[in-house]
Amino acid sequence: HAYTTIACDTIARFMRLDGKEVFFLTGTDEHGQKVEKSALEFGESPQVFTDRVSQRFRDLTDKLGASNDDFIRTTEPRHILASQKIWKSLVDTGDIYLDSYSGWYSVRDEAYFAENELKSDGAGGYLAPSGGKVEWVEEPSYFFRLSRWQDKLLKLYADQPSFISPKSRRNEVIRFVEGGLQDLSVSRTSFKWGVPVPGNDTHIMYVWLDALTNYLSAVNYPKTDDEFFKNFWPASLHVIGKDILRFHAIYWPAFLLAADIEPPSRIFSHGWILSDDEKMSKSKGNILDPLEIINIYGIDELRYYLMKEVSHGSDGSISLKNLQACINSDLANNYGNLCQRIFSFVENNCNGKVKKTKENSKSEKKLIEETNNLMKNLKKEMNNQNLNNYLKSVINISFLTNKY
Repeated sequence: HAYTTIACDTIARFMRLDGKEVFFLTGTDEHGQKVEKSALEFGESPQVFTDRVSQRFRDLTDKLGASNDDFIRTTEPRHILASQKIWKSLVDTGDIYLDSYSGWYSVRDEAYFAENELKSDGAGGYLAPSGGKVEWVEEPSYFFRLSRWQDKLLKLYADQPSFISPKSRRNEVIRFVEGGLQDLSVSRTSFKWGVPVPGNDTHIMYVWLDALTNYLSAVNYPKTDDEFFKNFWPASLHVIGKDILRFHAIYWPAFLLAADIEPPSRIFSHGWILSDDEKMSKSKGNILDPLEIINIYGIDELRYYLMKEVSHGSDGSISLKNLQACINSDLANNYGNLCQRIFSFVENNCNGKVKKTKENSKSEKKLIEETNNLMKNLKKEMNNQNLNNYLKSVINISFLTNKY
């Protein structure tokens, strides 16, 4: 979570400096069976539980130095209004119908899986690709006609090659869609913690249809004539983890196309943060706590390390040992040393002022040329979310200047 937030913040800050009008959104999606079960385990109502947990994420956002313009909660009235509006739009177009559902469901993933996607748990049961336990579910359900949108999704991917990035994720999504799309169950009756289906409150909306709509809720949907909505929709960029790519790159654009709303311009799916070559997760207990790292090393140090050392789009293995090495090498010995040299020199030799020279020496001309070459692609790197390449160029400028 810290990694995603810092990456979004880095992009948002750059775009503001580049003269763009920016609306940076983060928040918490709070409905679903998993949340209801967790609340029960704590002996709390789901609302009390989500109030407490959501505040922790909001506090973390502040600790991470994020410059987000809004923090949305999917339990807010504005979001429930938007979710029910998009539901009604899908009913009006004939894209939602009532039937019954049976299949394998993972509470952990809040997702259904085909049998060929499952693996044995070694005890006669099955696990989702994520390792989450699945259970057989049979209940009445509303369905979204996802199969109707297969060809239009493929056309979207073909017409907009940069819609999904990096390329490996794009190929993964296209292969999945080409394999055939089944209609998607979009309501549940077996629990109550969710957005009530308009006109039939025995059903609640499927948590992902509800959660994805947050992007619209925050820009004043359903007020599509609103200036704020027109300014910021379609979104320029969604930044997400690769484990929720299918929801964002298949279900979300299909929902939007069906509701006659333009999809976002781009979805960037980053990799997992690994600890000892395993995905970090609470259940595995292999988490590096960002708050502890901030308290010991500092917030800028954590931000720099995550953006520099993890190839954005790929999985990245991090450790405290590598964090220390990165801080010492790049920030203390390279950048810090450069600042100390320049400020000391200017104070001691130039009375605190840098005057423009009439002519540059050969070595100065070379430094200016090398710096310009490194700076040439910075905007392109940021527009393609290549944050680590961007930072490597910056630290290389520092290295060359130190050498000079």
